[in-house]
Parts: sequence; C-alpha cells; structure tokens
Amino acid sequence: MANGWAPDGAVQEQIDDSVKDALASARARMPSGSGLADCEDCGEAIPEARRRALPGVRTCVACQSARDKRPAVSGINRRGSKDSQLR
Repeated sequence: MANGWAPDGAVQEQIDDSVKDALASARARMPSGSGLADCEDCGEAIPEARRRALPGVRTCVACQSARDKRPAVSGINRRGSKDSQLR
C-alpha cells in the first residue's frame, strides 16, 4: 500500500523503527552494575530477592512503581505533521 510519495512498506518501517527505539530506550534504563542495599529514594532496605532478580537495582518496589507512573516522553517525531510537532 503506497502512502502518497512514500514507497511501499514505509509505514511498517516507521513502526519497526519506533519499536526498536523504544526497546533500546528501555534497555538503557535497565539497572546494571552493583546495586544498592537501601533504596536511593526513600532509604528503606531493598529485599534480597529483588536484588538477586534485578542486578544493579537502586530502588525499592514502592519507589520504582512511583517512577513508572510518571509519563514517558520519547521526543521522537517521525510523523512530521504540524500537529505532532505541537505537543
């Protein structure tokens, strides 16, 4: 399916690129290195099971849940329309 001047498959390529960028961003935010015994936000002890499951973890479950609720902004505009640039 052609989309204006775009070649066939261009829309799917944009979708694939967006998914790849989202995965790369998520992997970059994953904890790595040596973790902490106490949460860096609230100071509570991080359970041993969490530290084993996520090497490099720096926050307790409650603080990480609060961080995850914050809106994520990708900052990538692939649509190129004026409306998408206004947000």
